Amino acid sequence: MRIKKGDIVLVTTGKDAGKKGKVLRVLPGQNKVVVEGINRVKKHQKPNRAIPQGGILKIETPMNASNVMLLCNKCDKPTRIGSKVLDNNEKVRVCKNCGEILD
Repeated sequence: MRIKKGDIVLVTTGKDAGKKGKVLRVLPGQNKVVVEGINRVKKHQKPNRAIPQGGILKIETPMNASNVMLLCNKCDKPTRIGSKVLDNNEKVRVCKNCGEILD
């Protein structure tokens, strides 16, 4: 997967299209990401030790990684991600719009 934890992404499709958020978790086996404040659902929680009062919680659920695009730090546009090998044999992610190194 080309999207990593901590990246800022833009949602391209679905009910939250056009919103930006930070990636909280990456699930590479399922090709899904969890984005902060995006794809929230209500979960009815019984009281337990961690949540003694219980109630209705709003939690972020995983969404397909193909529904988000990485935002470049330099040009601040949604971009596809390329890769490049530097002189010291280090592989880095590169913005396809401006050529800026993303890592």
